[in-house]
Amino acid sequence: MLRYLMSVVVLCGLLICAPLASQAVDPPSCLAPLFNGEDLSGWHGRPHLDPRKWSEVTDDQKRAWNEDMAEHWKVVDGALVNDGHGVYLTTDKEYGDIELLIEYKTVPRADSGIYLRGTPQVQIWDYTDESKFKLGADKGSGGLWNNSPGAPGKDPLVLADRPFGQWNQFRIVQVGARTSVWLNDRLVVDYAIMENYWDRDRPLFPRGSIQLQTHGGEIQWRNIFVRELTAEESNAWLRAHDAGDFSPLFNGRDLTGWAGAVDNYEVVDGAIQCKPGHGGVLHTTDEYGDFEVKLEFQLPPGGNNGLAIRYPGQGDAAYTGMCELQVLDNTSERYKDKLDPRQYHGSAYGMIAAHRGYLRPVGQWNYQKVTVQGSKVRVELNGTVILDGDLSQVTEFMANRPHPGKDRTKGYFGFAGHNDPVRFRNIEIRSLD
Repeated sequence: MLRYLMSVVVLCGLLICAPLASQAVDPPSCLAPLFNGEDLSGWHGRPHLDPRKWSEVTDDQKRAWNEDMAEHWKVVDGALVNDGHGVYLTTDKEYGDIELLIEYKTVPRADSGIYLRGTPQVQIWDYTDESKFKLGADKGSGGLWNNSPGAPGKDPLVLADRPFGQWNQFRIVQVGARTSVWLNDRLVVDYAIMENYWDRDRPLFPRGSIQLQTHGGEIQWRNIFVRELTAEESNAWLRAHDAGDFSPLFNGRDLTGWAGAVDNYEVVDGAIQCKPGHGGVLHTTDEYGDFEVKLEFQLPPGGNNGLAIRYPGQGDAAYTGMCELQVLDNTSERYKDKLDPRQYHGSAYGMIAAHRGYLRPVGQWNYQKVTVQGSKVRVELNGTVILDGDLSQVTEFMANRPHPGKDRTKGYFGFAGHNDPVRFRNIEIRSLD
């Protein structure tokens, strides 16, 4: 675990975060306070509500929820105190990738939690309450309790709760849907995917509010700090957790080890770049069957490229290879209302559509991991799984054009350029055969 902590690029030249003291503290210089210790500024009242329905809420409903908040939430001696009833305390601001520090103290039989991106939840409850042992209370707090049964992260790895009357300390790091939780300096959730409780068929939302849930008993909160992670920090966090027996495919200097359209690519600032106005497939000299590849890419406005999967060395990678995974700035006006769902970033071109909304802003580096096993392809973008499909099950194709190469079991990995200066770096691969 220490490797993970040390690997992340951090502000202030510190470890990603030092543990909180056991009393009220001034915010660390690289984190922002979410609670000022005096009033509820920056928060509003909201019940258990699908974030997608927030835009439908009327002003009268919002007013009533804020009145409810004022009734059940108080500030006492620099701490937020809830009486066990009422709406949840919700940040006005929405967050994406974050590091969150928070302390809480509760009472027997209470039940609470922390919603991330408006989604339940990092669980808090009475680990001594035998009536809830069948629900997992005996395993302790900190788990992603609303994950599916048996899913990673649902139950905490260790029981780390302190006795009632003492303050507990959470540290939460969330990048995409990848979530790690420390309770009282003990790792209880290790890089697990937080599921979208509101729609199990879709990934966790890209952004959302932080909510403090409460029901069943008094709970107090204090020392609440947050830091929004930069793209570089998030990518470093993801790359560190994907460490293993990967082999580099690119030396950062030249195109040694690559074949195909070598003349149409160049090395710029330590990255492979498709030359403007050029294209074709730049591919590895080795072939792969089942494999996993991780890389970073940077899109220019409207940029278009692709990852060639099990490419035979000739022809259009989207058709002669197993598939081409789109690398595309589909936010560009250039493509507005012109794309089939199976053309958006991360899609298996013309066959399986990827989930949208998880690309970083144009110009920032994105981190992507692709896993190919048999006929199955999985794409994880910036910590969120945006495609997980089986090409052998595809029977409908864009424009009714079949993909004769989709059942290939071996081939080259590469980049399918389409005239735009898309860049790739930190490219590593490992065989799963």
